[in-house]
Amino acid sequence: MSRIPVIIDCDPGHDDAIALLMALASPRLDVRAVTVVAGNQTLEKTLNNALKVLSFVGAEVEVAAGAAQPLVRPLTIAPEVHGESGLDGPILPPPTLKPSPRSAVEVIIDVVRKSDQKITLIPTGPLTNVAAALLLAPDIKANIERITLMGGAAYVGNWTPSAEFNILVDPEAAHIVFSSGVPITMVGLDVTHKALVYEEDIARLKAMNRRVARMVAELLDFFSQFHKRFGFKGSPLHDPLAVAAVIEPQVLTTRHLPVVIETKGEYTTGRTVVDFYGVTGMKPNVDVALEVDRDRFIAMLFEAMEHFD
Repeated sequence: MSRIPVIIDCDPGHDDAIALLMALASPRLDVRAVTVVAGNQTLEKTLNNALKVLSFVGAEVEVAAGAAQPLVRPLTIAPEVHGESGLDGPILPPPTLKPSPRSAVEVIIDVVRKSDQKITLIPTGPLTNVAAALLLAPDIKANIERITLMGGAAYVGNWTPSAEFNILVDPEAAHIVFSSGVPITMVGLDVTHKALVYEEDIARLKAMNRRVARMVAELLDFFSQFHKRFGFKGSPLHDPLAVAAVIEPQVLTTRHLPVVIETKGEYTTGRTVVDFYGVTGMKPNVDVALEVDRDRFIAMLFEAMEHFD
């Protein structure tokens, strides 16, 4: 079976870091590039975090910096979730990997254009880089297999009552991506809030006595502090679930539904408006994830940790 060529566009971020590790560990994926966007923290910090995590596991992959701010709005970041560095918790050595001289948008366009197989994009942050690439080079749509993104929510938001963080940070970019005509799987809060890692899972990671598993456990120790304040019994692994969905699509149950992005609402900006009943008459454009096989997903996380060391 041939490997699936992917580009991961991310804003590390604790769960982005784990998503990168899951992708690199998978024999099903061929990570062609990692592109970085501002989101969970400023671009300088998210780029440094991506380079540190990839250096820690000895990955050799092009890492390119992208947008430092959304298309038209000021940047919103999430230090209360991810800490001042964007990756608080473990102490990681300085990166040995150097960033690409090319921009994220250049890399996305070039890798997609030149690939002999259709590329799957896995965005786990705001969609600014992906939207810019689609605007600058609409021809690449023909060579994109699918965009499997972490973002959105059919029901309830997390950064506002209506909106999930990644979409809220750059709703205009999300609108461009969602209306692009490229096949999309939306791995939103409806499933990521069920993809919880519990204290006993973190203890199991520590008990593996592997440096990468321990680093992930330390990430989760910090990440879980934020979620406990909101009554979560565990930490939602948002971004790794998007990677898992590319490796094993059956880990999710999806419905093909019409989805639009609210960009002008007073209280609802950034909402992914999902038309469950067909009341708009719009054609379905997104595979919306609604259920997750949590046990299989957690097993995939541990399989990834076994790969390292």
